[in-house]
Amino acid sequence: MIIGIGVDLVDVPRFARSIDRTPGLVERLFAVSERDRPARSLAARFAAKEAFMKALGETSGFRWHDMQVRQDADGKPSFEFFGRIAEVVARRGIGAVHLSLTHDGDSACAFVVAEGAS
Repeated sequence: MIIGIGVDLVDVPRFARSIDRTPGLVERLFAVSERDRPARSLAARFAAKEAFMKALGETSGFRWHDMQVRQDADGKPSFEFFGRIAEVVARRGIGAVHLSLTHDGDSACAFVVAEGAS
């Protein structure tokens, strides 16, 4: 059963200007494991986090570092959750979160499907 879906689109040049203008932004939005990437990739990961929150339908008490985007050996993206977000995922009965990322031109897009455990 689908619990929620979310999508987000980020303008990569605008995002790059934001992280250049605000030096602490990368540290605030991304865990250490996510930071060593180009602006285009960070924009996609930010879109993923935004899309996940839309799929979940709530953001109360969430911290950006409590959701991290990972990639497996084949490059497939996925989430790892911690803290309050992990608690909400468990409480809501979410058994799987499907994540798709794409880049094209100046845009980075993420699509998330939160699926129930049963």
